[in-house]
Amino acid sequence: MKILHVIPSVASVRGGPSQAVLEIVKALRDGDIDAEIVTTNDNGLDLLDVPLGKRTQYQQVPVWFFPRFSPQQHAIREFAFSRKLTTWLWQMIHEYDLLHIHAIFSYASTAAMAIARLKGVPYIVRPLGQLGEWSLQQSTRKKQIYLKLIEKDNLNYSQYIHFTSEQEQQEARKLNLIAPSFILPHGLTIVNNIPNARQQLRQHLKLPTDEPIILFLSRLHSKKGLDYLIPALGKLSDYRFTLVLAGSGSPDYETEVKSLLVSHGIQNRTHFTGFVSGEIKDLLIQGADLFTLTSYSENFGVAVMEALGAGVPVVVTPGVAVADMVAKEKIGYVAELDIDAIASAIQQALDYPEEAKHRGDRARQFLLKDYTWERVASKLIAIYQKIIKN
Repeated sequence: MKILHVIPSVASVRGGPSQAVLEIVKALRDGDIDAEIVTTNDNGLDLLDVPLGKRTQYQQVPVWFFPRFSPQQHAIREFAFSRKLTTWLWQMIHEYDLLHIHAIFSYASTAAMAIARLKGVPYIVRPLGQLGEWSLQQSTRKKQIYLKLIEKDNLNYSQYIHFTSEQEQQEARKLNLIAPSFILPHGLTIVNNIPNARQQLRQHLKLPTDEPIILFLSRLHSKKGLDYLIPALGKLSDYRFTLVLAGSGSPDYETEVKSLLVSHGIQNRTHFTGFVSGEIKDLLIQGADLFTLTSYSENFGVAVMEALGAGVPVVVTPGVAVADMVAKEKIGYVAELDIDAIASAIQQALDYPEEAKHRGDRARQFLLKDYTWERVASKLIAIYQKIIKN
């Protein structure tokens, strides 16, 4: 069985979905499935320094990279057009038994679905939350036209639509798609435990050893709800804490976030780290007291899962798809997307640190049992086999 995963970018700056594809393919290969990735050399504002047009090892998995068209216009650059990727797909698609396509409304994904339809190769689509109500409300007219003229047929001709949460699946039902679907969440990447992470992080940030640290670790984007989180923290002026903002975004949005910090009086209590990865990312997660993601919409929430897997309690909003799990298992706090509600949830965690720690400990035990990439891969293999046999 030979499977090709298609995604516009595997760059870390693109967040959890890109990292998840690498983890999925790694786990599939560990399960003796010949899986590869084809993508562009997109790296946000930049380009990845990788070999182009040939199979190469990237983060321990085989990846085919092709050049992304990179004009000055942001919208065109973000579409990630690649003529050479198109040519390669047209020539090579019959080398694969099945395509697993990640993202919609992006050139690589749309081209892969169209070519697979023309060539009669089966495919699965993982829409990455882009069929959700919030996502479709952004650039509404362009997306509605794109969906009606191109993407709806692409989706309906897929063997399955792969959702990562029940919430994502329910929101997509409003579109009356006819393709069957399944729900399979992301797995959890088990990172090495850092001894004395809490103490090490405070030393790294030059903070007192007993300073509470609240972590936001995600791409800086308007959908992430920082316009609620920052004012909520501004209401907690009587509490000791340091906010760590770990992530990057467009220069304009980063400026907007910094203005919010100033206007709500917490700029001097905030560390702005920019994009992080590797050891420093692991240190931030493992050393924090509380992880926050107050998004308008999140089809899964990879960083939330990483925090829970590290035993760190979380504060999330209902738009984050794992919020129901967090509430049901009592492994964090769920607050409405409301400044006062978010402030109250954070206040509860700061007022009762032992209870917060207990929730974090329970989260780690729960996730290590039920959410591993090995389990995700085994379920995917069964789905792949069913499609190919038919």
